[in-house]
Amino acid sequence: MKPLLLFRFWVMVFLHYFVWGAWYVTMGTYVTTKLGFTGAQVGLVYGTTAVGALVSPLIGGVIADRFFATQRILSFLHLVGAGLLYWVSTLHEFGVFYPVLLAYTITYMGGHGLTNALALHHSKNPAKEFPVIMLMASVGWIVAGLVVSGMKLEDNAGMFRLASGAALLMGVYSLTLPHTPPKRSGAPASLGTLLGLDALKLFRDRSFATFMVCSFLICVPLSFYFSWMNVFMNEMSIPNAAAKMTLGQVSDVVFLLLLPALLLRIGAKGILLLGIGAWAVRFGLFAFFHQAPSAMWMLYTGILLHGMCYDFIFVMGRMYVDKRAGDDIRGAAQGLHAIVTLGAGMFVGSWLSGIVAQHYTNANVHQWQAIWLVPAAMAAILVVVFALFFKEERS
Repeated sequence: MKPLLLFRFWVMVFLHYFVWGAWYVTMGTYVTTKLGFTGAQVGLVYGTTAVGALVSPLIGGVIADRFFATQRILSFLHLVGAGLLYWVSTLHEFGVFYPVLLAYTITYMGGHGLTNALALHHSKNPAKEFPVIMLMASVGWIVAGLVVSGMKLEDNAGMFRLASGAALLMGVYSLTLPHTPPKRSGAPASLGTLLGLDALKLFRDRSFATFMVCSFLICVPLSFYFSWMNVFMNEMSIPNAAAKMTLGQVSDVVFLLLLPALLLRIGAKGILLLGIGAWAVRFGLFAFFHQAPSAMWMLYTGILLHGMCYDFIFVMGRMYVDKRAGDDIRGAAQGLHAIVTLGAGMFVGSWLSGIVAQHYTNANVHQWQAIWLVPAAMAAILVVVFALFFKEERS
């Protein structure tokens, strides 16, 4: 890939993930402290991205692939999203806030697949070039967190206005991206193909079925982190919480670079077990963390485990699915994996995290040890289940 084209895709990925990072991490603090949402309501608003992930295959598989150029659909989605984000910043009642945010996340998650499609379509060697392009996702998220903390937007609607401005810029910039025409214009579309149902035959293999079930289940406890970590840190009076949380994205880059070497040494099963186990350790550290100089290492260690928690589960998971699926169902298998994890798993997890947090809240005071021990126990049980029932086939 030519350097100029690489730079253009870097800007695309940076802006796309900056938009998400500007509001997603800190929204929990805002809606609990300023809007007074209950724990269950917080779980539901964080579940909107999961609903968006469930709907997004229809955007990429029907509209972009068959009717319009990819860069134009991406532009349209971000321009509409900019308006919806600004609207969200003016809302205070859950009954209106939730459906508007839900409409926004459908547009944003639809853009997720389109950014990938653009980069992959114009890559000469996707296996080498695509990871380099996607490194800017972590950079965009890190910069967003630093800006939100620097501008003191963690507990107010300014985070949504910042994201709205970035989405507007992304919408305009998308029109300058390389032309990417629809690949399957006029081709028939089946709901089964779009939702990855053609890959269900892979479930005949016990190890693949175990992998998919555990992938769904691990998304349930990990949702607690995304929904409540910023609230937790702010209640612990940790200054610049959003900025400190970006250390997780720094570790993302490190563990992503380590992944190929580790795969050769311990295999897919070892990496997946480490990823699941890292979530149990992370939540355990948060559960027993107390605000004291001698205990701060527990907080920072938990944050820095993010690269292992995310890359060893999601990136390794996509690689495993790609290896097990044949050419005829590879796309369907990846679609099914995304729906099971980012869609169903994250939705159930976000909803449950809200229920648990509400249950362990008295007089607006969260019992954080009890809240964090619930996902820690879930992840620990999954380590045992995965170790017993998953068998790796080395080639």
